[in-house]
Amino acid sequence: MKSLSLNKQIFLFFILFIFSSDLISDESVDIWKKENLNKNNGPAKIEKIASKKKKETRIDINAKVPKINLISSSNLTILEDSIFGIYEPNENNLTLDMWSNSEGTRIKDTIERINKIQLSSFAEKVFENTLFTISRLPEQNMTDEEFTNYKIDWLIKNKKDGLISTFLNKNKNFPNKSKIVKYLVDKNISKANLNDACEKIDLIGTDVKESYLDQFKIICLIGKNKKNEALLLIEILREQELSNKFFDNKINYLLGVSSKEDKKIDDTNLLNFYLSSIAISDFNYIPNKKTDVKIWQYLVNANLINIDNFKDQNQIKELEIAANNNSVAKSYVLEVYKNIKFDFNDLLNIDQVYTNLDPINARALIYQKTLLSENTETKLKYLFLLKDLFKKDNLSNVFREYLSQELSILEFEKIPTEYQQLATENIIYKKEETLGKIKYNDKTYHTSKVIKHFVEKNISIKITDKELKNIHKKLKKNKKYQISLMDVTLLESLKKDNFLIPKEIELEEILKNNPPPAELSNLVKNNEIGLFLLRIVELIGEDELLDLDSQTVYFINHLFIEAGLTKLRDKILITVLPDRTKI
Repeated sequence: MKSLSLNKQIFLFFILFIFSSDLISDESVDIWKKENLNKNNGPAKIEKIASKKKKETRIDINAKVPKINLISSSNLTILEDSIFGIYEPNENNLTLDMWSNSEGTRIKDTIERINKIQLSSFAEKVFENTLFTISRLPEQNMTDEEFTNYKIDWLIKNKKDGLISTFLNKNKNFPNKSKIVKYLVDKNISKANLNDACEKIDLIGTDVKESYLDQFKIICLIGKNKKNEALLLIEILREQELSNKFFDNKINYLLGVSSKEDKKIDDTNLLNFYLSSIAISDFNYIPNKKTDVKIWQYLVNANLINIDNFKDQNQIKELEIAANNNSVAKSYVLEVYKNIKFDFNDLLNIDQVYTNLDPINARALIYQKTLLSENTETKLKYLFLLKDLFKKDNLSNVFREYLSQELSILEFEKIPTEYQQLATENIIYKKEETLGKIKYNDKTYHTSKVIKHFVEKNISIKITDKELKNIHKKLKKNKKYQISLMDVTLLESLKKDNFLIPKEIELEEILKNNPPPAELSNLVKNNEIGLFLLRIVELIGEDELLDLDSQTVYFINHLFIEAGLTKLRDKILITVLPDRTKI
């Protein structure tokens, strides 16, 4: 890499200082609208366009953890003992050393298994809190970069944009920072939102050198009509060999340095594709099954997809495959189907006609028939026929949501008997763990008013103690009453909170006869709390708390108590113990 002269370095520092303060504040011209490029008047008017040995001391879980100086923005290197995260340890009764006693390979293997599971809301929240608690690294077989990559990859895969912004704000420098900022930039470009995309540039320090991001800074400068700053930055990139011929040609044209319009379209990445779309006056692009999902999204949001362009079978097939792969909205396929011409006789004799058509036209004809069907039975007949036609060509994902929506708006009592089960099976129900109002009763310990100790804030110890004595007195009279594991879950938690459990309840004996899984218990005993929580996440998986059986709830709660995780324990108790009204 070529080095810059001292004068250029000084000048660059001055310009970047101005750039960092002005990039957001200045009013911009909308670079997304091709008409603002004013190409017909030539490049002269382009100025109108719109940019890591670890300490072994375990800190007290009840002590307030001081704020950690992660790394100041002035540091240009990552410290050996760098710690990256979002949540301070005391937020969830955790410690800085929650990973220190665990072997790195076991942590990595567990995270990779978890990443293959569609987690429930509770499991995901535990995973998030565990992975993003500020903490030291394991002492064996895991590097700072590896651990950070697991965090970054999870955020990106699950599109946790809010958490990404928080992570960037709390951690000024960390390995592969450019990857996460590039994700944010690409996402905003794909939404055809230049201003938001350019704002993300402020989240990355000038010490991070990534040509993709530096090139985008130039586009942002052009978008802010800051021609001189853009010219300086492109010169620096060229001297450092961080530019390329394609980028140079497009930028030169946009800046008015060159009057020659380069007609080449580059779809190898979203940045180059975006440049192509704004620097070619008669831009036209037909996407296909190999087109990146971000480019599909940009085409849609920038109104660069014309349904009329999809005229032949191959183009429509590419659109169907893209929609099935979630690269583009499914509605585009149905819109194409709606615009395929059929005559009245085709629709009148549809049961005979569609069998002689190619798959695309057959689906289009059946789709149009469903739109025209006012009779419920007829509509259902062709909806399910269309479902079968999509399934036959491995395109079921295109039609699944639409079918569910159409079935959901039908009155169930008006659906013919022969279609009722089929309709129920094809409606997509979004499962939500919505909790109704608590109904206290004296039928069991765990549904009595004793649980107010965990549900309500500032409830006095005397009141809880009184409620415990009252419910025990009543249930003791019932000779047939047997203490359940849910009762044990409550009573053990109360004991942990220093309440006196009635002597008649042989709690210690019950606990002794119901040991939790040895592996999980050993993790807690060995103070491997981070790995323990990961294994709990893996165990729960797709299940919400209300889906767990009483034995699983009991031993998870027991282990949380043993690990000192009272906040997580309380979340379980208030969710699974009480009776609630239906919502």
